[in-house]
Amino acid sequence: MSGSKGKDIAEGSSTAGDNAPDQQNPPPLSRYESQKRRDWNTFGQYLRNQRPPVALSQCNANQVLDFLRYLDQFGKTKVHLQGCVFFGQPEPPGPCTCPLKQAWGSLDALIGRLRAAYEENGGLPETNPFASGAIRVYLREVRDSQAKARGIPYKKKKKKRNPTKANDESSSFHMQ
Repeated sequence: MSGSKGKDIAEGSSTAGDNAPDQQNPPPLSRYESQKRRDWNTFGQYLRNQRPPVALSQCNANQVLDFLRYLDQFGKTKVHLQGCVFFGQPEPPGPCTCPLKQAWGSLDALIGRLRAAYEENGGLPETNPFASGAIRVYLREVRDSQAKARGIPYKKKKKKRNPTKANDESSSFHMQ
């Protein structure tokens, strides 16, 4: 047996230098796919580190919310507290002791990737903890509080309308 094992290793190393494409290596992952895999692995590690550990199949929105709050300690966005003299100022003139947190946009993108990864890894859309209403509410609260702390209201981007459709609607409006 040990002879064939050595032969396999030798054959594997000899084909590595060939110019023919290797059928066993998939194409490199896109930046999005790499980040999604990294996020999924990080979340799985977070669940395993809980006391007691939480199985992915038992994960719910509460664990996801705890994970998002846990990530705040690694944030780089200064979020001024209500009592801070710089609260509501988009560009404060000096330093303060307000906490650094994860930016809303980062959390929103993270949840999107984890939501997709959950289903790609066999989870059902109906039981996806990342798609929970509690997660949407939390993200909305983070967005609103960060916007207030910076003094910049969040404005939802309007979807671009189809110009021909808009013309049709405006012309039918004038006919009435």
